[in-house]
Amino acid sequence: MKILQTSVTRPARRRRNGEAGFTLVEILVVITIIGLIMALVGPRVLNYLSESKAKAAKIQIESFSSALDLYYLDLGRYPNSNEGLTALARSNNAAGWNGPYLRGGVVPNDPWGHGYIYRSPGERGPYDIISLGSDGQEGGSGTAADIISGTR
Repeated sequence: MKILQTSVTRPARRRRNGEAGFTLVEILVVITIIGLIMALVGPRVLNYLSESKAKAAKIQIESFSSALDLYYLDLGRYPNSNEGLTALARSNNAAGWNGPYLRGGVVPNDPWGHGYIYRSPGERGPYDIISLGSDGQEGGSGTAADIISGTR
């Protein structure tokens, strides 16, 4: 009786073992499909990332503009170019100074890790706040384009 059970169960095991798992061709097909999807979707995701950094820089510049307006209301003037944006963050002994005007008392860098440029008087108004974009140099296009206060 033991002989019958062994001979009957062994072929069933062999069939299951032969059907288990994936073949190399199936795995390569799946990897190829995933690669094609990533090739199509990847550039769009990277483009959204670069656009979001530019939008974040514009929002920070608007925040600086609001802080500068508060500084102007308290002191009757904007900080000069030598004082820069740090005048919004560090203590000033001038009468009427009610700062710091920036949250945390620190001037943040732009989304690419570069410092903002502040000029007063500016070419477009009483001051200019400039982010040099992803390349950190003046000029450029695309993600390397400069972002200047007052421009959209």
